[in-house]
Amino acid sequence: MLSGLLIAIGVTQFMVFMIVCEALYPGYNVAHNYISDLGVGLTAPIFNNSIEFLGILVVISSILLYREYKSRLLSILLFLTGFGATGVGVFPEGSPYELHTIMSATTFIFAGISAIAVYRFTPKPISLISVVLGIISLTALSLFAFGIYLGLGHGGMERMIVYPVFSWALLFAGHIITRGTK
Repeated sequence: MLSGLLIAIGVTQFMVFMIVCEALYPGYNVAHNYISDLGVGLTAPIFNNSIEFLGILVVISSILLYREYKSRLLSILLFLTGFGATGVGVFPEGSPYELHTIMSATTFIFAGISAIAVYRFTPKPISLISVVLGIISLTALSLFAFGIYLGLGHGGMERMIVYPVFSWALLFAGHIITRGTK
């Protein structure tokens, strides 16, 4: 139950602070700006701390979930997702050695795969919705990597990677929380 609560808190606070940062960032446009643009300049302290907090909560949750589900695969996938998210905040855009890009890719890839991997641990229809959201995220990531933005701009396509896994994470967190209350 605690693992689900940590995921829900992490994702929710990040979504709220991302919206706050988008509103505060001068001239920000969701179609034409990357999400990580929020991690530099005026909004950097809010954005970077928020995504680091998200990552830390996901890492802790991955450890707690291992105790419950005994799945190394699921635990490792979630750990890597949280590790990547923390790294996005620690290494904002412009960091040396493309560390930011590596951390972003780590988060995007393993979050999408995690959504698919929970299929074995959730009942229908949650399992099916999780798979669909993971596929949407990974498909959007592939399109994004090849510069295919479908008229959404690079910022809009990046959100097509992120929003499905946010939705999945909240769905999965709700499942874990309610499963623990029975």
